[in-house]
Amino acid sequence: MDTILIVDDSPTIRRMVKASLATLPATFTEAGSGLEAIETLAVGRINAIVLDLNMPDMHGLDVLRFIRSHDKYTDVPVVVLTTRGDADSRGKALDAGATAYMTKPFSPPALAAVVKDLLANAGTRSAR
Repeated sequence: MDTILIVDDSPTIRRMVKASLATLPATFTEAGSGLEAIETLAVGRINAIVLDLNMPDMHGLDVLRFIRSHDKYTDVPVVVLTTRGDADSRGKALDAGATAYMTKPFSPPALAAVVKDLLANAGTRSAR
């Protein structure tokens, strides 16, 4: 069974994301900060990440760059889910290695479809 890490400083958003993905055959773990996300990655097997950009301790782009700088996490799909809908933020996230980019407010079925597709194709996708 896949494990999905949900990273957002808002407990409400984490619950909403988890509820949106509840139909997927996966378990969920949560992190309320960028540093907590990195700690979670270090101690467990994570198959996909839903990551916010705006967090107080460590910006989501820094978390994403950390993830992509380690071979162990190269193939882990990362969906950036953020309030930032501007082209510059989107471009920076994709350049840093985001697999997908979505904005808040989000459609729960759309998020579930993106994550389901990324998990299904994780082994066949080439690393960024």
